[in-house]
Amino acid sequence: MHSMTGYAGGAVSKAIEAQTAEWEWDLRAVNGRGLDIRLRLPDGLGRLEKPLRDRLSTRVARGTITLGLRLRLVQGKAGVRIDTAALSDVLVALDHIQSTAQANGVTLQAPSALEVLGWRGVQAQGPDLATISPESLDALLLADFEQVLDAFVTMRQQEGQALAAVLSAQLDEVARLTQAARSLLDLRATEMAAHFHKALAQVLDKTHADPARVEQELALLAVKADLAEELDRLDAHCAAGRALVHADEPVGRKLDFLTQEFNREANTLCSKAQHLEMTRIGLDLKAVIDQMREQVQNVE
Repeated sequence: MHSMTGYAGGAVSKAIEAQTAEWEWDLRAVNGRGLDIRLRLPDGLGRLEKPLRDRLSTRVARGTITLGLRLRLVQGKAGVRIDTAALSDVLVALDHIQSTAQANGVTLQAPSALEVLGWRGVQAQGPDLATISPESLDALLLADFEQVLDAFVTMRQQEGQALAAVLSAQLDEVARLTQAARSLLDLRATEMAAHFHKALAQVLDKTHADPARVEQELALLAVKADLAEELDRLDAHCAAGRALVHADEPVGRKLDFLTQEFNREANTLCSKAQHLEMTRIGLDLKAVIDQMREQVQNVE
């Protein structure tokens, strides 16, 4: 059993084609009805979307998955580098502006060298992704992503083991309450029979109803009030739940459906109880099943 929530990531710095590439993955997941994969990749790396989606969908069945990648190439030497061509264009533009201003009788203050250095394009930018072989870069990134994905799946598995322990304890409690309800069946039947006979005596005392017909109707009521079938189904649901908890495949949807069936039987038990202790057990069942349903929402 795996949880739908998880996180993995980390920063990496590696040499590639005489340059240094630095990147950081951010892979996280939260609950979702199905599998929803959302990618945030740097410009120029859109080609990685399909292989990344394929790798994720192979290892993950449910959840809202967000994968981000930040990447940059580091200059070989530190310091400021000037783009001489861009600087020449800027100076020509400045000269034209100054001449035009003077011709119109406007005096402009010349910018300082530091201000010119801060203008866009004057400082040479770092290495561009286009200078790296796409095949080499893609192979490096995808190989590293496999490690991130392994860590991500491991975290979801560990959280899933914790969920399995909680769900197993809750299933044990449902089974215990079901057995407690079963142990009350004979006492409940005796008390209900006494109540029915008392009601029958009152009816016959005040009406001219046919005693045989009234007995028949009371017998039908007793049959409808029987809880053995509901308790048998609760036992069967517990067995099915334990099998799902220990399954190796994604079982979140099946467990969600099973908790609905659990709740249906608990509701029926409460509505048919007609017995104080049986009603209490039914309410305890509903409380445990509600807690179980909350945990199941996290299961893949």
